[in-house]
Amino acid sequence: MASNYRSHNKKSHDSDMFHPTQVEVVVVPFPAQGHLNQLLHLSRLILAHNIPVHFVGSQTHNRQVIVRAQGWDPNSIYNIQIHDFNVPPFVSPAPNPHAETRFPSHLLPSFVASTSLREPVYALLQSLSTVARRVVVIYDSLMASVVQDAIHVPNCESYTFHSVSAFTMFLYFWDAMGRPPVEKVSHIIPEVPSLEGCFTTQFIDFITSQYEFHKFSKGTIYNTTRAIESPYLELIERIISSKTHWALGPFNPLSIEKGVYNTRHFSVEWLDKQEAGSVLYVSFGTTTCFSEEQIKEVANGLEKSKQKFIWVVRDADKGDVFHEDGVRTAELPKGFEERVKGTGLVVRDWAPQLEILSHSSTGGFMSHCGWNSCMESMTMGVPIVAWPMHSDQPRNRVLVTEVLRVGVVVKDWDHRDELVTSSDVENAVRRLMATKEGDEMRQRAMNLKNAIRRSKDEGGVSRAELDDFIAHVTR
Repeated sequence: MASNYRSHNKKSHDSDMFHPTQVEVVVVPFPAQGHLNQLLHLSRLILAHNIPVHFVGSQTHNRQVIVRAQGWDPNSIYNIQIHDFNVPPFVSPAPNPHAETRFPSHLLPSFVASTSLREPVYALLQSLSTVARRVVVIYDSLMASVVQDAIHVPNCESYTFHSVSAFTMFLYFWDAMGRPPVEKVSHIIPEVPSLEGCFTTQFIDFITSQYEFHKFSKGTIYNTTRAIESPYLELIERIISSKTHWALGPFNPLSIEKGVYNTRHFSVEWLDKQEAGSVLYVSFGTTTCFSEEQIKEVANGLEKSKQKFIWVVRDADKGDVFHEDGVRTAELPKGFEERVKGTGLVVRDWAPQLEILSHSSTGGFMSHCGWNSCMESMTMGVPIVAWPMHSDQPRNRVLVTEVLRVGVVVKDWDHRDELVTSSDVENAVRRLMATKEGDEMRQRAMNLKNAIRRSKDEGGVSRAELDDFIAHVTR
């Protein structure tokens, strides 16, 4: 299987770069934006320790994550060695707003195609193993089958990355064990929704097909910090004591590098003119597909709330995001954009989410509660109007609103099959943006942000954990 290897390294390799004492890291992401993004951010953190990083995937998905990278100097991507491997052609159907569940099953063909990366990844590991003292593989838990041959490479070791919260991961493990009693900690395990409606049967089969290969991994990595999820990481360590668990997050930058972008996005310029904490950012990630009827309810709810907002109105990603055919443009209510002029701003393309969340005018985030968005929101001190759609999102919602108490719920998960009305939207928005309760949540969110940032500073728990991981793989 051919590899279209594209070293993005502008500098020529130093002669000592592949000295036998060198450790090389190979990162294998799962080809969905929320997964790709986290591992590209982690690649940058590892690279900062002068360890060469190889990022592998199909040309389409590598390009997708690079053009959407945010918050740090895009030129630093040139120091990550990007490997474009060929995968079989896959169909890239449009998302279906009327599907039985909200899970993006239209992406399944692209997920299945990615399993063919096994051969080229093995070839890369073999070639690196001849020039490096140790090859370290960090793979998304949904790509375990792709890296299964790492055990045949003598100086290679692999680490599993879970792209979800420690809270959600503990619940998965606990469920799988039949929910045995957990001593002294039952008070930190709130009621959570079942997984019903979270995944399609086909995707559950896909997840299950990866399980058997996890036994080869030497440890587990999470994009979280003990500053916010310590109890759940400790629970995981108690029930899976055979592996080391590292909380290396947050992976996303904590401050947006100024001057990175030649032009500022129009939404950021609009935010500059608004009062501190007055704007609600509304975005449902890359896998949410609303019906026309639901879009109209959101529009009417935002308008009736009389609160300022930036609303990203875009359809869910296709398997190939560069394949423009059949991409829907949402129909907003007649005259909506004129009526909300000055109060609301509609963005129809990719929005600079980290820049928007880090802006002082942003005071809330209506979100699907994907883990990327949760972490980005918490690191920027922004509370959440939670509207989960599928996957780990309903359980992340519980963490955000009940455990950390930095969010409000739009509508209960039990009513997920019902239309969310404009009144539901209006009430949730007002509750966060225009009440004392909302102000208290903003304060708690700022406290959380400060705790997260302290964890990344010298002497902080996340900094120590990252240093420990780097010391471990370079031992």
